[in-house]
Amino acid sequence: MNFTEQRQPISVTHAADLQPHRLSYVEFIALIALMMALTALSIDLMLPALPKIGAALGVSDANNRQIVIISYVLGFSVGQLAYGRLSDRFGRKPVLMFGLAVFIAGSLVASLSSSFLLLLGARTVQGLGAAAPRVIAIAIVRDLYAGRQMARVMSFAMMVFIIIPVVAPSLGQGLLEVGTWRLSFDVLLLVGLVLSVWAGLRLPETRDEGEGAEPLGLGASLKLALETPQTIGYAIAGGFMFGCLMSYVSSAEQVFVDVYRLGTDFPVVFGAIASLMAVAAGTNAHLVERLGMRRVSHVALTGFIAVSLILAGAAAAGLATLLVFAPLMGLLFFQFGLIAPNFNALAMEPQGHNAGMASSLVGFTMTGAGAVFGGMVGHFFDGSILPLALGFSGLSLLALGTVLYVEGPKGLYHPSR
Repeated sequence: MNFTEQRQPISVTHAADLQPHRLSYVEFIALIALMMALTALSIDLMLPALPKIGAALGVSDANNRQIVIISYVLGFSVGQLAYGRLSDRFGRKPVLMFGLAVFIAGSLVASLSSSFLLLLGARTVQGLGAAAPRVIAIAIVRDLYAGRQMARVMSFAMMVFIIIPVVAPSLGQGLLEVGTWRLSFDVLLLVGLVLSVWAGLRLPETRDEGEGAEPLGLGASLKLALETPQTIGYAIAGGFMFGCLMSYVSSAEQVFVDVYRLGTDFPVVFGAIASLMAVAAGTNAHLVERLGMRRVSHVALTGFIAVSLILAGAAAAGLATLLVFAPLMGLLFFQFGLIAPNFNALAMEPQGHNAGMASSLVGFTMTGAGAVFGGMVGHFFDGSILPLALGFSGLSLLALGTVLYVEGPKGLYHPSR
């Protein structure tokens, strides 16, 4: 099924809905970005604390410490299945507030955990709660925008929220200097409370009830999302790419500390690499209006594969020093910043009146696949970066194969089908 990348602005009805709250475009972008960034903060803030958590809770195997990250992402992926459908029926805002309450509860339990198993359970609950703001942020953007305008808004939101992985590891390292690893969960608790108050007071309801139609039944809604090749295809391709991101994030502390001996300085390099995703998101906001979501993301995906293979070759030849690894990773994540928002927008594009369920399914597919593939690649860490580089190469090739299956050879790099 082919869909045109439309240039549709915010609808008149929804624009009027925003005015009583005096919610400006800038504040709207900032709020959406924080809703989406909650998960990035919940993951990246933990990275410097993983050795301390392992030592405090009796986890001797460094690869097992990665489960603190993976358990959160698994909860996050499963939680997304429910929130979109619920928000289609009961409204975006009430479901968002419920999810934030779950996240706050999980953060509190994590801060008080006395065993590794209890911490993993709390992290799963955190992920279940954080799924709500992610799903509903995407659904809200789809409520208000379509096509290239949606991709542009997503790019601006990503440009803001990517600041989180840039600063979060350094913040996490700073928290360890003044307190224990538990302080990181206290910060997440505080952020959840702030977001709850901000959204509760300022965010209007965007689900359109004025068209005289009830939401699709559960079966019909799920069928529409699953049987739309563009939606499920780009969700799967996005899952492979998210697997690259998760494999890097889950093993970053080991790579920078154990392989490259950066010690407590590793958040600086990690943040510098992550900052290029923010640069890419800003670049994408301008490129996508002129070139279209497909052309931008497909070219970036091709470049991602090429750089991944170069990194794998350097690692196999023993040439992947920090001066080689860091620039190549920066280039990879610049390209990732051109791929992710466009794949998400392409998956959501055909789902205008099924945005909640579609956002759930797309989010579950992307993050669930990302958690599984990222966990697998991360678990193969052997003291070198070769498993990571091979994982990037294989997953990005699978993403390209999925895009080719959806679009056909003629659809690759096409500006607007």
